[in-house]
Amino acid sequence: MSIVTRGGDGGETQLLYGGRVPKDDLRTEAYGTLDEAIAAMGLARALTADPALAAELLELEREAFTVGAELATARDARDRLLAHFPTLGPDATDRLEAAVHALEASHPLPRGFVLPGGTPAAAALDLARGLVRRAERRAVAVARAGELGNPEVLRYLNRLSDLLFMLARVEEGDAATLK
Repeated sequence: MSIVTRGGDGGETQLLYGGRVPKDDLRTEAYGTLDEAIAAMGLARALTADPALAAELLELEREAFTVGAELATARDARDRLLAHFPTLGPDATDRLEAAVHALEASHPLPRGFVLPGGTPAAAALDLARGLVRRAERRAVAVARAGELGNPEVLRYLNRLSDLLFMLARVEEGDAATLK
């Protein structure tokens, strides 16, 4: 089996549980942007020397794929998604929020704007954060169109961007570039 299907050559793509939509559909924009963020998290994971951060990023990547599955499923096919995959609930978002608060307590917030690039891994985390924020904006558009089956997706993406910001600050440590 090949990944080349030619099914998207006309500018459409298949949703997770059926249905074809244009490649610039609100859902494809949202989960496509999230896919970019997952790749940036993977880059950060590959660049960090911190095994605990690498493990946390791997878990965040897996959760983000779950969010992507939610975004790639038409609202009327949500029951099929729920039959095959766990979806995000408030507990996942609460875990991210608790992690942000713990990092804030141990690593005070910078007093000025942060310029990405203190370390390669921190720069990749900042890139991931920016992409998650864009995915969140796209997911808001999906929700406004009445196509988001799980409103927890919005809360999760919001907290994920906060956590990625804090992880980048921790990763760069004394190499922070503040202005």
